[in-house]
Amino acid sequence: MIVDKQTIKAGDKVLVLGASGGVGTASVLLAKKLGAHVVAAAGTDEKGEQLLALGADEFINYRKQDFYAWTKEHLGKPSRNNSDGGFDVIVNNTGGDTWHPSLRSTKRGGSILVCGATAGYDPTEDLRYIWSFELRIIGSNGFDTSDFTALLGYIEEGDFAPVIDSVVGLDGAIDALRRLEDRQVLGKVVIDPWLEG
Repeated sequence: MIVDKQTIKAGDKVLVLGASGGVGTASVLLAKKLGAHVVAAAGTDEKGEQLLALGADEFINYRKQDFYAWTKEHLGKPSRNNSDGGFDVIVNNTGGDTWHPSLRSTKRGGSILVCGATAGYDPTEDLRYIWSFELRIIGSNGFDTSDFTALLGYIEEGDFAPVIDSVVGLDGAIDALRRLEDRQVLGKVVIDPWLEG
């Protein structure tokens, strides 16, 4: 949704929702690599500090701050009449109650990249935002060979390294899954069946 579809360019203002997960951290890293100004949203200040250390330019704690209100305050309210205000691109892999404010926070002619729905797949929709703000909604399942090839090329070149929270053996798998479910990780947890705990 970012590399193969060429949706982010240098200078874009990009909001990454769910920025502390595997897809989110990868999105932050890729958007920064492409020269974007990245605002990462996650649910704790500790994760915010980690995301800033990872390269995000700004952080929104979505439990303390509504991101649409943040958008209006820091970027200006998006207008139907021009390209002022709002984000150029919003990476939304959460869905649910983040969908409607994503529509409202995207500038005219901007894009919302969708690759998941961890907060719900049946969100409130207001179609008027899509046509009146000329939004592009771009879905991605990330399963194309070209996507993997592009990412592996970045890794091989040393330009990209996925964020790994921890590596555990099979004996730690249940706890690792609980930590993922409780959103206590930054990036991904790797379960190595040959690792002995």
